[in-house]
Amino acid sequence: MNGSAVQSVDFSIIIPTYDRPTQLNGCLQALARLEYPRDRFEVIVVDDGSETPPEAMVASFRDGLDVMLITQTHAGAAAARNTGAARAKGTFLAFTDDDCRPAQDWLQTLAARFAMTADHAIGGRVLNALPDNPYSGATQVIIDVVYAHFNSVPGRALFLVSGNFALPADKFRAIGGFDATFPRSEDRDFCDRWLQHNYRMTYAPEALVYHAHPLTLRTFCGQHFNYGRGDFHFHRARAGRFLRRFRPDVRFYWAVFRRPFSEAGIRRTISLASFLLVWQAAKTAGFFWEGAIRVMKILIRR
Repeated sequence: MNGSAVQSVDFSIIIPTYDRPTQLNGCLQALARLEYPRDRFEVIVVDDGSETPPEAMVASFRDGLDVMLITQTHAGAAAARNTGAARAKGTFLAFTDDDCRPAQDWLQTLAARFAMTADHAIGGRVLNALPDNPYSGATQVIIDVVYAHFNSVPGRALFLVSGNFALPADKFRAIGGFDATFPRSEDRDFCDRWLQHNYRMTYAPEALVYHAHPLTLRTFCGQHFNYGRGDFHFHRARAGRFLRRFRPDVRFYWAVFRRPFSEAGIRRTISLASFLLVWQAAKTAGFFWEGAIRVMKILIRR
């Protein structure tokens, strides 16, 4: 990672994007409404090899935002975030996604947290912006269960998603940024390496980002299939770091199993249980698919 950039603003907001101009436009509109001094933050859009880079659209926001566009050959969101971080001037890096809409006080709430814990990584709450989409709603339930399980101790968070995530730029560079070899789950790997360096993380639920990602059954399954692929890489990398085999987190899966039964009404319980079964089946399939591919590659090399 390049650590030579002169730090001259509080925050560098980094947004990876790939062939989603409509979503990116909505994200930049939200950032243009941030209640934070305009000379104290910059926005870095990293286009990850879109067929048509969003140059004109990004340029249309330059009257109200300090925004730059960087283009790269398609290499994935993790690589795009690293590319943006290498050009960032901010004391803190703030990551979000092109289909996310940060609340107007997003940077204010992050700045307040950093004023108390300047060396922590801070992650806010991600809320579903599409309440009428049942698959997006199910994804919200999943992330709520994940955060309740992993981030229940104040100041001792264990996992924060990259769609609403900020941290000191120098520490990000010190551990090498995101691992660009991950197809998904690179944020989970990053959090694990961050904690391995004895750095700490804080969950700040008052720092809000709204996620507008419409899903169908096919895209819901595909998304979580890819998360399963990423989980395979994560557990393999983690086993290598700690020299131990993967063991399922039984307490987490028990929390997932119980979640539908906290809902009011039998129809809602059955519906949510069905979504969670599909989610887990897709993730499991992705996990074993990636494992099978690895075995095949080893056999071919022999």
